Order: sequence, then structure tokens, then C-alpha cells
Amino acid sequence: MHGGGGGGDGYSSEITFTVVRSCLMAASGGLIFGYDISITGGLTQMESFLKAFFPDILEKMNNATQDEYCIFDSQLLTTFVSSLYLAGMFACLVAGHITRKIGRRNSMLIGASLFFVGSVLNCTAVNVAMLVIGRVLLGFAVGFTNQSAPVYLAEIAPTRCRGAFTSIFHLFLNVGMFAADLVNYRANTIAVWGWRLSLGVGIVPATVILVGAAFIPDSPNSLVLRGKPDAARASLQRIRGGRSAGVDVELKDIMQAAEEDRRHESGAFRRIVRREYRPHLVMAIAIPVFFELTGMIVVTLFTPLLFYTIGFTSQKAILGSIITDVVSLASIAAAAAAVDRVGRRSLFMVGGAVLLACLVAMAWIFGAEPGTDDGEKAIPTPWRWWRCEIYPLEVRSAGQGMSEAISLALTFVQTQSFLNMLCSFKYGAFAYNAGWVVVMTTFIFFFLPETKGVPIESLREVWARHWYWKRFVKPPPSAPKVVDGPEV
Repeated sequence: MHGGGGGGDGYSSEITFTVVRSCLMAASGGLIFGYDISITGGLTQMESFLKAFFPDILEKMNNATQDEYCIFDSQLLTTFVSSLYLAGMFACLVAGHITRKIGRRNSMLIGASLFFVGSVLNCTAVNVAMLVIGRVLLGFAVGFTNQSAPVYLAEIAPTRCRGAFTSIFHLFLNVGMFAADLVNYRANTIAVWGWRLSLGVGIVPATVILVGAAFIPDSPNSLVLRGKPDAARASLQRIRGGRSAGVDVELKDIMQAAEEDRRHESGAFRRIVRREYRPHLVMAIAIPVFFELTGMIVVTLFTPLLFYTIGFTSQKAILGSIITDVVSLASIAAAAAAVDRVGRRSLFMVGGAVLLACLVAMAWIFGAEPGTDDGEKAIPTPWRWWRCEIYPLEVRSAGQGMSEAISLALTFVQTQSFLNMLCSFKYGAFAYNAGWVVVMTTFIFFFLPETKGVPIESLREVWARHWYWKRFVKPPPSAPKVVDGPEV
């Protein structure tokens, strides 16, 4: 079986056991990230945790005259939550360079090691300082994992189903969030040490990934870039099932892309600011900015707190979060199944409409009197898998690193300010996010081209054919025609 049009003619499209195993192991970094994202939402309204570290918040929860919107407005609490994202931002700035030097797989091993140590510190914490240090280590782990795993997935996945494979990272992220809420639901019923159960369970997947990542091959793209063509061929044969003809064609394209990279004297970060990489620079900044300003991350982080604010009990608030996790998982599974058939942009338009409707509904619900014990929300699927495949090899580490750093920096700012913003503006906070959804969806519609069916090393021509970006990007010499490219 061979790939479709474009530079993918002659590529093997076989989904081998090695591809499946490697993708599952790489995507499991998203599982731990999702677990660490969601575990804090339940913890921050869990009685055993608040009694041990934040007794002032527990007092406000038991105060009948307390403004419901302001119960969790605490800078110390948000410092515990947001420290992970600040550390992750700094890690992303160096992880790209390190990943290029040591490879995607070794970068994932570093991330798994940091996940393990951070989880142990959090589970055994005796004060807020230990909690924050543990979260900082988890943040460094996120920086390395988010830098390497999505790129690794994009580079080893067969062209015809690359969208589905790269979306596995986000699927696992949501599985991790679902698992965290299930653990919190049980831990919330355990007095005194229930919070240690919530933080300690993260040690298990960290151990599995730390051991499993040692047995997967590095991506051929990374090996070629590091001057190891023989190892790249062996890796590609292992990934593609030993089809020599398809391997030769694909390896030739990878080596040509790497040679293009070597012809540039400057580093990836200095290179991405050049005129010919203008669309990649814009997307590296715009996509995470829009994604964060829609409020999906902070709403996801604080889901149980939001349910508690509108009148749910602590246990029902966690149950409400579990229900939204199920909805999100179903949405992601449907999107992953459809992405390589209907295209990224169509899904983005549908997702933008659903997200807008949800945020408007949330503004309406929170605009009603809190404490009525009704109201619902659903978080639609984010679209992170697009980011790792739109950059050419020579700026891929810079683009992915910059995108993740911006995303984590904005998550830090929003987690530090969201609860205060909710206290000050109440339902107006969600109306603000809804406005950004409109702006984001409009931008994507006009400026981000479709990449369905286009091999990852042949995306330059997609940009060169786009109605706006063609003024910056010129097609490579003797570039093959992109048969399955987008209409622009």
C-alpha cells in the first residue's frame, strides 16, 4: 500500500506494530500531562487537601455569607496550580535545542524522569513549598514532553493517517484528565490522606513511560538531522515494516529536507524569523494565543471549582467534571476518526461553533444566581495536532518550542488571574472568551491552509499555493504537484 499524492508517492502506508507501539508510548506523555492538569481542579476544593495546606479557603467554603464567585480567589492557591506552566514555558525554550541534539526519544525519557521525581515530591509533601517544587519539576517534564512527543508522532506516522496518529497525544491528554477526576472522586471520600492518593497515582504512568520509552526507535527525521543516516534507515525499516522501496523513497525525502536544513548557517530560532518562514512564525504565535484566550484551558483546569461555585457539593462537582471528560473524549475520538477524511479546517470550523455556543451558555448560566444547583457545560475538543505538522524540518523544533512556550506562558498568566477575574467580572469572564472564539475561527478560516493528505516534508508547496502566504513562501525547485492539497 502506498501513500497518496504529493511527495508521498511511493511511501509505505502500512500501520505496523512498531508504529502503533511507538505512538502509544509517545502519546502517553499527554496522559501524564492531562492527569497533572485535571488533578488540581479536584484537589483545590478537596477538604483533606485544603485542611492541610489552605485552611483559609476551607473557612470561606463554610462561610454562608461568602460571595460564591470569590471563594477560591487566593494567590497562594493559584501559585501552586500555575507554577507548573511557568516552569514548562522555560523548559520549552531550551527543550527544542536539546531535542535536536539528543533526539526526540531521549527528550521524552528526560520528561518521563522529571514526571516521576515531581510526582514523588508532590505525594510526600509536608508544606506548600514542597508542593510548588514538585509542580515546577512536573512543568519541566511538560516542556520536554510537549516539545518532543507531538513532533515524534507526526514524523513516524504514515502520511495517509497522520492526523489521526498525531491526535492521539491529545486523546491521551483527555484520558489522563478523565483518570484524574476518577481518582479525585474516590480520594475526596478519604479523610486526612485522600489528597496523597490523588497526587501519588501519577507515579504509576510516569514509571511505565520511563521504562517503555527506552524500547521505541527514535524518529528517522531526528536521526538524519543528527548525521546518522544508517540508523535512520534502520529506524525507518523498523517503523514501516521493512518495505525497502518505500523506505528508500521516504528516506530520500527526509535526507533532502535535512540537507536543506544544513545549508542554513543560523539556528532554528533565528531562521524562523526570516521572510520565507513568515507563515510558520505567525502560526507559532497566533495558534497558541488564540487557543489560550478562548479560555478552554483554565475552564478545564478549574472545572470542579466552577461547578462548586454554581451550587454543587464537592463530590457532585467532581462528578460533573467526570461527565465533561466523557463528552470531551467522545468528541476527540470522533474528530480523530474524521480528521484525515474531512480535513483539519472543516473540523476547526465545527469546533469553533460548538465552543462559542458553550461559552455563551456558560455566561448565561453564571449570570443566573449562583447556588441554584443547576447548570452544565461541555468542553469541546481542542485542535493541538495541527501545530506539530505545519513546520518544515529546519524550523520544526523552533516552531514547536515557541508555540508550546507561548501556550504555557499564557496558561500561567490565566491560571494566576482567572479566579480573581471570576470574582471581579463573574459571568463576563466567559463572554470575553466567547469574543476570542469568533476572532480565532475567522483567522483560521482565512489564513491556515488545509494539510489533509500532504506528506509532512512536502508542506512547503501548500504554503506557496495559499492566497496570502504565497507572497512569502516560494515552492522548492522541481517540487511535486500536491494532488490532495487544499483549495485556496
